[in-house]
Amino acid sequence: MDLGHDTVCALGTVVDIVNTSPRITGEAEGLPDLATLAQLIERHAVSEPGPLVEDDLASVRRLRDRLHAVFAAADQPSAVHLVNDLISDARTTPRLTDHDGWPLHVHYHSPEARLAEHLAADCGMALAFVIAAGERQRLATCAAPDCERVLVDLSRNRSKRYCDARTCGNRLHVAAYRARQKTG
Repeated sequence: MDLGHDTVCALGTVVDIVNTSPRITGEAEGLPDLATLAQLIERHAVSEPGPLVEDDLASVRRLRDRLHAVFAAADQPSAVHLVNDLISDARTTPRLTDHDGWPLHVHYHSPEARLAEHLAADCGMALAFVIAAGERQRLATCAAPDCERVLVDLSRNRSKRYCDARTCGNRLHVAAYRARQKTG
C-alpha cells in the first residue's frame, strides 16, 4: 500500500498523539504541557504549525480522543462516520505545496489553521486514505493483552501486531518461551 510521504508521516503523528492518552497508557498525561506538544510536532516535522498557545494543548487533547475513536470503531461504517466528521469539522482546505525540498504534494489545512485543526485535517485525511483503500484493519490496537496503545501496520504482509516489538512483542515471546519451558 503506497500512501505517500505526507500520509505516512500523518499516520505516525496520529499514533503518537493517541498514545499520549493516560487512558491508553495507564500512566500520567503524555501531553502535560506546551513544551511536550512542541516536541511532538517537531519530532513529526509538522509543517507550518504556527505559534503555540495554551488553548492548543486542550484542543489537541480533544482531537486525541476523536482520533482514538477511529481505531476503536466497531465497524467500517462507524469509522467512516468518525473520519468524515473529523475532516468536516477541520474545514479541510486542500492546496498544493512544495516545502522543505519535497516535491509538490497536497496539504489539507488552511495556512491560518490553529494546530488542532491543522492536525485534524492532515491526520483525518490520512485515516481516510487508509479506510478508502479498504485497509481499515491496518488501524489496530497492540496485541499484547496488557497494552492499549494503537498502531498503524504499514508492513507489506500486514504482520505488525505490537506497538513496539522490542517491548510488548518481546515480553510476550519471552513469556511464551518460559511457559513452554515449564511444561517441557
